[in-house]
Amino acid sequence: MRVFTTFDELIAATGETLGTSDWVEITQERVNQFAEATGDHQWIHVDVERAKEGPFGGTIAHGYLTLSLVPWLGESIFSLETPGAKLNYGVNKVRFPNPVLVGKRIRLTVAVGEVTELASGYQVTLRHTIEIEDEAKPAAVAETVVLLLP
Repeated sequence: MRVFTTFDELIAATGETLGTSDWVEITQERVNQFAEATGDHQWIHVDVERAKEGPFGGTIAHGYLTLSLVPWLGESIFSLETPGAKLNYGVNKVRFPNPVLVGKRIRLTVAVGEVTELASGYQVTLRHTIEIEDEAKPAAVAETVVLLLP
């Protein structure tokens, strides 16, 4: 795991791939829990029998479930232990090019996009790619933004 304790270390990592997480299986239980938490009970996610006849031959993870795993998967890749507060500032771009079938495994790769100095601290852009095991196209690609306030 890569640990950043200073802003200079983080700035020096601009453009670097920080690493890749372990594989994690997407289970029907996780999909159902996400449906409960968000109220999104679309049949393609939660109706196992009906989904067998659907376009993917089974249930699929919500795109936003896949995206929501970025922080958890990222914890095994890097840690920002710089001074001060760390705030999620937003997402510049998200795409879901390939659905994740329940039972498949995914993993995350993270790269540092840009580190911009602000009057109040630093803005860090991170590039995330969520792969699906044995699939050519990723499940998700996302560019997130974090504010580091010393």
